[in-house]
Amino acid sequence: MVADYFARYDFSVATAAGGAEFDAIIAQGMPDLVILDVNMPGENGFAIARRLRAKGDVPFLMLTTEHDVVDRVVGLELGADDYVLKPFDLRELRARVDSILRRYSHARAAPATAVARSPVLVRLGDFSLDLEARCLSGANGEELELTAMEFDLLAAFARNPNRVLSRERLLDLAHNHDAEPFDRSIDVRIARLRRKIERDPSKPLLIKTMRGVGYMFVPSES
Repeated sequence: MVADYFARYDFSVATAAGGAEFDAIIAQGMPDLVILDVNMPGENGFAIARRLRAKGDVPFLMLTTEHDVVDRVVGLELGADDYVLKPFDLRELRARVDSILRRYSHARAAPATAVARSPVLVRLGDFSLDLEARCLSGANGEELELTAMEFDLLAAFARNPNRVLSRERLLDLAHNHDAEPFDRSIDVRIARLRRKIERDPSKPLLIKTMRGVGYMFVPSES
């Protein structure tokens, strides 16, 4: 049903009933986006998500059951760009897919269209965020893997230092207009970022929680 629907809107769609079929498909070339159902026969969506994320920055959206918050949190922890609850409206699914593809298209085009000038670097503790090259590097120069959404969140903080940003404002700055403002999935994403850039994620100094309001990036304490 999903494949037929997207095909009607000129998407090139391949389907897989399980992990083995999926591996055979991506061996022929990586897709622009993957829709993963958490509940599949044999290997579940989480296992495939881990394998997919290890292969590179391929966006993926997860389909989860309506009341299973754990599925949604685990999916986001694994790097999912979004999730849709079952049962779902096909139009909503397509809108979310379009939003992810626009975001990734913008991310991939940015380095090619940037004007040749000195890179805009922002210090994040022991790391450097290059806003033009869209990459995060450690002190040894090694590049850390970020999803498009993670980079957009870091960029939003970097461009608004020492300012309290609500969840709604962060979603807007990160170009994720389709997400619900009070969707706590953003908290999961912030927690994941903290594990990547904070020396002690349990006592964050760079991205601080402003209780009842949102978050604030404090470069002076890096």
